[in-house]
Order: sequence, then C-alpha cells, then structure tokens
Amino acid sequence: MAAPTHWRRRRFGLKLRTVPYTAPPPPPLPPRPPRGTLKLPAVRQVELTAPLTWLALGWRDLWRCGSCSLVHGLLMAVFGLLLLWLAGDRFWLLAGAFSGFLVVAPVLATSLYALSRALERGEPAGWRTIRKTWTRWQYSRYAVHGGYWSLVRFGLLLSLAGTGWVLTSAALITLLAPQPVHTPMDFLRHVVLAPGGYLFELWLTMGALMAAPLFASSVVSMPLLLDRRVDVLQAVLTSWQTVLQNPGALALWAALIMGLTLLGMATALLGLIVILPWLGHASWHAYRALVDASDLPERLPPEGVR
Repeated sequence: MAAPTHWRRRRFGLKLRTVPYTAPPPPPLPPRPPRGTLKLPAVRQVELTAPLTWLALGWRDLWRCGSCSLVHGLLMAVFGLLLLWLAGDRFWLLAGAFSGFLVVAPVLATSLYALSRALERGEPAGWRTIRKTWTRWQYSRYAVHGGYWSLVRFGLLLSLAGTGWVLTSAALITLLAPQPVHTPMDFLRHVVLAPGGYLFELWLTMGALMAAPLFASSVVSMPLLLDRRVDVLQAVLTSWQTVLQNPGALALWAALIMGLTLLGMATALLGLIVILPWLGHASWHAYRALVDASDLPERLPPEGVR
C-alpha cells in the first residue's frame, strides 16, 4: 500500500507538497424541539418504606465497588476536617457551611451514580468509570442537546444555592445573636438556649425554607441528567413531580439522609467515609425506583453497544 501523500519522500528530484493536518470540526447540534413539547419521563408511586430498600441496595453497591466508593467518602471527610480547621473558632460560619455542604452533595456523588449504573448493566465498575464520568463532558457539550454541560450547569446552580445559605446563616447568627458565637457551646448558649429565643427558630425556619425546594429540585435530577439526554428544566420538573406523587416516602428519605449525615458528623466525621458513598449509591436506586426514563434517549449506551 502506498504511503499517504504527506509522508512520501522526495523521489526523482521532485519535492511533493505536504498537506497539513487539520482536526475535523465538531458535529453539528441537532435541532431543538419546538416550544411546548417538553417531554417528561413517567414517575412511579412507591411504598412508604421504599427508602429502606434503597439503602439496602446502596449498601450492596458500596461493598461491590470497594475502594472506588470509599475514596469518595474519605475525600468528603477530609474536606469536612478542612472546614473545621478553617472555621474552628467561627462556628457561625461552620454551621452554615456544613448544612450548605448537603445542598451540593448530589453533585459530588455523580460518579457514585455512574458506578451503580455500571453495576446495574453488568459492566466493570472501577476507576475507568469514574474517569469517563468526570471528563466526557468536555466533548459531549458539542455533540448533543442536553449534553454533560447540563450536569455542570445544575451543579453550579446548587453551588450558588449552598453559598447563599452559608451567607444567610452567617448573617443571621452574627447580626442577631446577643453575644459573639465562636464555639459550639456559644451556639448552644446564645442561639439555641437564648432567653426568649427566637433566633434558633428563625434559623431553622430559614434553613427549611431553602432546603425543602432544593431537595425537591434535586432528589432525582442528577441521576436523571447522568442517565438520559435531558436538560436541566426537564430534570428539575421531573424531580418535583416525584416529590408531589410520593410525599411520604420522600419525606422519610430526606429524614434518613439528614439523620445518617448527622450521625457521620457526630463520629468526628469518620463515619462520613462510609455514610456518604452509601447514600450516593442509594440515591441512584431511588431514581431508578421513582422514574421510568425508558422513553428518553440514553446519555451513553452500554459498553460495547454503538
């Protein structure tokens, strides 16, 4: 077979012109669907005790993935220790930072969803899966509508919401507390047990008003964005629909998430090494139980399928 033209050597005293290589342009975007044709996946109703099943399935995935999952928990626990070190004498900031961390946790668990999806498909679930999850968006933002940039945009929105709560929490405690709050005992004495205490109730109310809609917007959004080619609006509306159709089960799910996370924090953050990846895997199974997305195009086909 003859060599390509731009690699041929000079022959018979003739010098052939080399052809410079240029990368092909990215594929064009498909046309956007017409306005008013937003398609949402079907939402299933589940039993009140379904969150316990999700936890059991998440526990199974946690130990099947092994170190790939536990490293996520270790990194998050180290981040929590860093927060303690940076804000150890400013508990007014630390209280908001830890609760704001729960807001962005669905983004940090993205590769845990990918691991559970790989196990579900019978594919290898390891570090290669994690690498593909966090790098593929750089190409797919050009390739398809509802590409991986949807995950990035939703993650940024959750990060802004978490930052907003941290600032709101800090402002409430520093401006309205009768005495400076530097330690957990100061928070207990001057906020929780303050005479005529209204500050703690106000702090809890503000936190609930911000947390409830964020939970409703994100309970299945990130797994859906990872699994199917949908945009942020479709994912958020689907998430709200699951909450409206399953208020009891998802209220229990929110309570379990909060309770287990507080338990992990109470163990000097060491419990988070297991609890956070456990909840991440369980959240994937919550999505699979609540949402029937089979009519929507897959974001990535199973391994070996083109």
